[in-house]
Amino acid sequence: MIGAERTDTKVEVILGVDTHLDFHVAVAIDHLGRRLGESSVPTTTKGYERLLCWAEGFGPVRCAGIEGTSSYGAGLARHLKAKGIDVLEVERPKRRQRGSRRNVKKSDTSDAELAARAVLADEASGVPKSAEGCVEMIRALRAARRSAMKARTQAANQLQGLRVTAPEQLRHRLRGLSTKELAAVAARFRLGDDPRDVPAATKFALRSVARR
Repeated sequence: MIGAERTDTKVEVILGVDTHLDFHVAVAIDHLGRRLGESSVPTTTKGYERLLCWAEGFGPVRCAGIEGTSSYGAGLARHLKAKGIDVLEVERPKRRQRGSRRNVKKSDTSDAELAARAVLADEASGVPKSAEGCVEMIRALRAARRSAMKARTQAANQLQGLRVTAPEQLRHRLRGLSTKELAAVAARFRLGDDPRDVPAATKFALRSVARR
């Protein structure tokens, strides 16, 4: 009939996920914005499979809006993309200070639903990084290098501070050394594991920091 409303329209599922370290909370809505249900799964491969099976129980999954695709949500994002599901990065909402733990679960569910509705309204921020291939390899290595360089700088500053406050005899011995020379000398200090006076404790600290 002309003008008759179709009743056989297939439901398309949109997932919204609020991510955490040990578990994720998801809410499913359909392409019309109707809420279909909620689920909580552990952050494991089996948990991701369970979440996908649950969502597909409502119909084919069109897209998933995930918070923190470069942190807590990285594993789930990779899993869904490997299954051929489009994933969008959703900005994590600013959360109010909560007075009690009992409100956290409710808030997680609300945030997951907001993520799904952001996708439906085309308000998601975009496609997340692939987190694979050479680019991801370089990112991981650069992160390790930045951390090492920062730790090295902190250790060098600590060495200088310990030298300044060291007892006079030890300070005189280390005076005039560059940071590299100071680290080399301090790393070779020989002493027991139970320092009993200030000079011994200072040398112990210098050796520990220099080796770090």
